[in-house]
Formats: sequence, C-alpha cells, structure tokens
Amino acid sequence: MPSANDLVRLATSAASAAGQYLRGVDRPRDPAAWGSKGPSDWVTHVDRNSEALITGILLGAEPGSTIVGEELNPGLVSRGLVWIVDPLDGTTNFLHGLPVYAVSIAAAIDGVLEAGVVLHVPLDQCYRATRGGGAWLGEQRLAVSTIEEPRHALIGTGFPYTRFDRLVEYQRQWGRIVQGCAGVRRPGSAALDLVDVAAGRFEGFWEQHLSAWDIAAGTLLVREAGGLVTDYSGRDLGVEHGEVLAGNPAIHSWLRSQLEAR
Repeated sequence: MPSANDLVRLATSAASAAGQYLRGVDRPRDPAAWGSKGPSDWVTHVDRNSEALITGILLGAEPGSTIVGEELNPGLVSRGLVWIVDPLDGTTNFLHGLPVYAVSIAAAIDGVLEAGVVLHVPLDQCYRATRGGGAWLGEQRLAVSTIEEPRHALIGTGFPYTRFDRLVEYQRQWGRIVQGCAGVRRPGSAALDLVDVAAGRFEGFWEQHLSAWDIAAGTLLVREAGGLVTDYSGRDLGVEHGEVLAGNPAIHSWLRSQLEAR
C-alpha cells in the first residue's frame, strides 16, 4: 500500500485539477439545467465532470483502489484502498455564485482514514492531513481553538435540507445552543465547516445527517488538529453516513450536553 504521504500528494493533485476546472467552468445559472437528488439537493454536469476528473487521476495512479463518490459510486466500501470523494461540496452555493464550496478527497485503508484533502475552491486554499502527521495549510500547522467557554464560542452547523423528520428536534437543539454561545453560522459546505474547526475559526460544529464524502477528509483534519469528531453519543466516526459532532475537546463536550438535552 502507498504511504499516507503518497496518498495525500495524490489527493492534492486530484483536488487541484478539479479546482482548476471548477474555477473555469461556466456556472449553470438556469434551474432548468439542475438535476435533483431530493428536495433542495441539486446536481449538475459540473459535479459529474469534476468527479470523473478526480476519478481518472486517482485510479490512473492507483488502479487497484476504489472510489466512493457522491455522483458516480455512492456505495460505501471498507476493504483495501478507498478514496472518499465529494467533487463539489456546496453545490447550491456554487450554483448561486456564493464563494463557499470545496473539493473533498479522503483516502482510507481497510476503513481507517489515512489522508485527507479539502480544497477551498474560490480561495484556492488546500488543507491536508495525514494520520499521525498533523493538519496543514501550506507550511502552517493547524490547531483547534483553545476557547473553552461556550459563551465565547462560534459554532458551525448545517440546517436540515433533504430530511425533515427530525426538524423539530433540530430547532430545539439550535435554540439551546444559540442561547449559550457567541454565535451560530451556516456557510453551506460541511467540508469547509470542519476545516474551520481544524483551523480554530469555529470552536464546534454539528449537523443531523451528512454523508461520508461530506466529512471524511474534514474528520481527519479536525482530529489531526487536536479536535474530536463523533456522533452525538460520543462514538468516534469512521467512514460512514450519519450525525456529526466536532469541536475542540471542551466545546465538543458542551455541544454534546446540549444535543442530549430534552
């Protein structure tokens, strides 16, 4: 198997190529050109082309590996070298010209996250992490925030947008959290939300349901920056779909207490 450093270099190369494509492509402005995977969950030829570009680079370099991707191959796989790819995280932002969207690529070997890259496309900022090797932006090592008081904490979240069966539960969570912290933000890209936790801009983040490709790379970034990424019960997340709770240790604990409250 390739080393984690080899994997992160390859993921960086693939993300960079996809980012160049996304910055140069014409944005489909007419909603008639948008496909729908569910309520307010859009996909276009841009997402598919970006994923095809990434897939070609990754499989060209590692032909025995597997791609798990939002558009082309969404089934989860845990054996061998697996790439977990979101070719355009924040599609709705992209479609409206809001400059908050990303390419997210993680590499797992036998279900263990080994490398992760999140490229903030409009800013061309590439965040990377390897298991045991830290989280980085260029030569700057990332570290989660040291703020421990909830009243000083800025928290990221994601609103329910395709599954509304737990909407009332989310509204109650939001009400408790917003009253106890310095503010709550919803930028619209989970990959970048986790980057913001890893970089210390958010003290914490929660969302009711995300897919593995939304969070795999960001999960490794947060952990390598000294933070925690779990489900609401405190169980460490693997390569999986579901609820997400991330933060520095103190704010993660506080957020968990707010999410568990009734």
